Amino acid sequence: MKILVLLIFAVYSVTSLYPFSEEGEYHFKLWMSQYNKVYDMEEYYHRLQIFIENKRRIDYHNEGNHTFTMGLNQFSDLTFAEFRKSFLLTEPQNCSATKGSHVSSNGPYPESVDWRKKGHYVTAVKNQGPCGSCWTFSTTGCLESVTAIATGKLLQLSEQQLVDCAQAFNNHGCNGGLPSQAFEYIKYNKGIMTEEDYPYTAHDDTCKFKTELAAAFVKDVVNITKYDEMGMLDAVARFNPVSLAYEVTSDFMHYDGGVYTSMECHNTTDTVNHAVLAVGYSEEKGTPYWIVKNSWGSSWGMKGYFFIERGKNMCGLAGCSSYPLPVL
Repeated sequence: MKILVLLIFAVYSVTSLYPFSEEGEYHFKLWMSQYNKVYDMEEYYHRLQIFIENKRRIDYHNEGNHTFTMGLNQFSDLTFAEFRKSFLLTEPQNCSATKGSHVSSNGPYPESVDWRKKGHYVTAVKNQGPCGSCWTFSTTGCLESVTAIATGKLLQLSEQQLVDCAQAFNNHGCNGGLPSQAFEYIKYNKGIMTEEDYPYTAHDDTCKFKTELAAAFVKDVVNITKYDEMGMLDAVARFNPVSLAYEVTSDFMHYDGGVYTSMECHNTTDTVNHAVLAVGYSEEKGTPYWIVKNSWGSSWGMKGYFFIERGKNMCGLAGCSSYPLPVL
């Protein structure tokens, strides 16, 4: 009897700290089942409260007139501070290439381009897990595509090699880096191994690169001039997908579909905290956008992809874009 009273008191204490509705808890339990989440009692009520607050924000946004929708996903029990700490770049990134080496043509350009539809040139969406290694996925995704376009062979390249081995090029493993610096590492390291030979673990480890198992190589790195978004379009239209970095703010972790645009984020390079891959561009209801491959798994966004407004340097996306030239 005493144990039962204590248990009831414990439940009452927790629920009084974290007030919730039956409907909110019902949606939370459905979400837990969908994403195979398990918590102890105290953690359960803490995450329930965060979930309810996130869902309230999502519902409020979707009732408004916006170009994109929000939705529940695998991050819905996290605060943005927790999400940022685990999934975004935590080290300041120095996008220092103000004058790029990409030489643009004068067009004309197609109205839309999607490298996923041009051939077998883009690998499936991957999942970086709780490690700020997005820069490695942007890097491998770009080099995978560039190599496939040049050779006809689509490889799966190793993000973990970049996490473990590329520190000398101003990269920081799970704490961040930049694709341009990772391309430089691959160039001077004389190659990168495949995912199969050097599998991903989502945490920092010692370098295990083996020269004889290198599968893809970089001849040179092409940086696109800082804030030259038309240069990015020129590269994507004429050559291949392009790596880019931008600033993720709190609404983006809930992105579900449509053309993302933000009033919160900055358009300068000193706030970029996430690296991704532009695989194409198009336009929707008069709003031009980039088609972007993310690294948060295929259940996030639009099967792992998102659209972001093009032509306004949205969230600083044109601040440090680059792509490699392959060794043929």
